[in-house]
Amino acid sequence: MSDLNKPRHFIDLVQVMDTLLAPNGCPWDREQTPQSLVPYAIEEAHELAEAVENNDLEGTKEELGDLLLQVVFHCALAKRDGAFTLEDVIEAICTKLVRRHPHVFGENKINVKDSSEVLKNWTRIKNEEKEMAKTQKPKGFGIPLSLPALQRAQKIGDKTKSLKFDWDNPKEVFVKAEEEFGELKNALGSGDKGHIEEELGDVFFVLAQLARHLKLEAETVARGGNRKFEKRFEKLMDLAKIKKLDFSKLSNEEKEKLWEEIKLPEKHIKTYV
Repeated sequence: MSDLNKPRHFIDLVQVMDTLLAPNGCPWDREQTPQSLVPYAIEEAHELAEAVENNDLEGTKEELGDLLLQVVFHCALAKRDGAFTLEDVIEAICTKLVRRHPHVFGENKINVKDSSEVLKNWTRIKNEEKEMAKTQKPKGFGIPLSLPALQRAQKIGDKTKSLKFDWDNPKEVFVKAEEEFGELKNALGSGDKGHIEEELGDVFFVLAQLARHLKLEAETVARGGNRKFEKRFEKLMDLAKIKKLDFSKLSNEEKEKLWEEIKLPEKHIKTYV
């Protein structure tokens, strides 16, 4: 690693990480544990998703590197503690991919018609692996609790669907959503914070199932809604400046009027410049 200008390879990243964790390496890196790194891994995964969704190729390249670092970092800590190595992780995922793609790697290749059949076989093989496992059955459907809540709710729906416990179509889910909103409205009237929280959770859960039935990713939809609001709010503040208005002193009615105005085409705002 003496030549900092030479092309870098995967082994170079591993060596950099080993150097950072060496006795004379970086104090911060040496203090980390698998538990302390979890929030960073989640954050990096979200940043990668955002870069991909924005079609930001340069950002995607950078975020993939950040996420790859998390994998190498965890493996380096595990190796240091005698738990497992990077080679063990690579061996495990390669073995899993080969085992779950018998239509590609199997000696007697299975003919598949489309991706839906591949997913069906993947689920079947995965379930067979769980049946064969002698470890205690994981709680919570075996879905990581650390996943974003909407994403986890959607995966729970996928799981119950495989057990034939699901709505038949989006219309039925929408009816259920209306029912849950009614229950939330009643809870709001009660003033019971615990009850309100419970009913609001039911609303979030059923909306995630509605996204699933509409063939959408609930987490992606939610992020899109966040970005849409952020962009509109930025336009709202810009329009207030253009009109020389003190936003903090506007009444709710005046703010709502501006909000409706920025929802109009962009050219409408430009007339004030």
